[in-house]
Amino acid sequence: MQNSPAENSGNAAAFSRTIIYDLGANNGGDIPYYLRKADLVVAVEANPALCVDLRQRFSAELAADRLRIENCVLVAASDDAHEVPFYLHKRHHVLGQFPQPDESVIDDYDRVTLPAQSVLAILQRHGPPHYIKLDIEGYDEVILSELLRNGIRPPYLSAESSSIRVFTLLSGLGGYSAFQLVEGKTVAENFRNHPIHTRNGPQAYSFPQHSAGPFGDDLPGPWLNADNFLPLLAAKGMGWRDIHVTSLVQPDPTSHAQQRRRNLRHLRGWLRAKFHRGPALHFVLCCCLHTFCAFPSHASRCNNRCVR
Repeated sequence: MQNSPAENSGNAAAFSRTIIYDLGANNGGDIPYYLRKADLVVAVEANPALCVDLRQRFSAELAADRLRIENCVLVAASDDAHEVPFYLHKRHHVLGQFPQPDESVIDDYDRVTLPAQSVLAILQRHGPPHYIKLDIEGYDEVILSELLRNGIRPPYLSAESSSIRVFTLLSGLGGYSAFQLVEGKTVAENFRNHPIHTRNGPQAYSFPQHSAGPFGDDLPGPWLNADNFLPLLAAKGMGWRDIHVTSLVQPDPTSHAQQRRRNLRHLRGWLRAKFHRGPALHFVLCCCLHTFCAFPSHASRCNNRCVR
């Protein structure tokens, strides 16, 4: 299906807009939120049936050039081709994917041939991104790598944590230093009547099931540096949760471990000033701090308790 001229236009005015890219728009669950946040939303979706629904649902926004829809398979430049095979899931449209599914589940898919476009060509046509939501089933890492290798580092970006490489790409190749994590399964539950910043001022917004949730300054949690974020990601594990990054925030560069050591040094100094040196100080340090004996010569005996 060909896109309308309005959808394909890339005039100079568009490049001064705040543009959000919904890469993997699916059924459009994120589009109403993004329209509140940006001058222009570019939605990329491979499934032709879903794009028909999106054009009907957002006909007014399309006519006003607030929304543009690219019905294509998103590929990296190295994979660029006029048409490519795509795998539509027979029961769950969210599981459609460009990479060939594993043989154990391939019978759950219909193989079709669809038009393809490179992610760089789409960005060049519509303008520089303010935020990119990346949710391309089985292909996030490839597209993310293509963006970062070509210097595409928007102020805000999110990608599903399909593997640890997504984090390493964002922190290493991307150079991002501020991270947050959003749980995909509980977006609708956690972000009901959630306060957001819009083009028309503050609003309360309820995110639907299967949407990506808020981004940027609408996220409720603190931005973590890479040292603090990695243990959180390791504890949660890979899967249906999105890694959000920004280049507009500089979190405390000190890791939790460094902060803890620094706080303990301050506390030890205060205790020494309070109790001076001697058995009383030894007892307080070992029993109250519960970390390590302040006197190395006693460490083997006290075992974090003052056993003399």
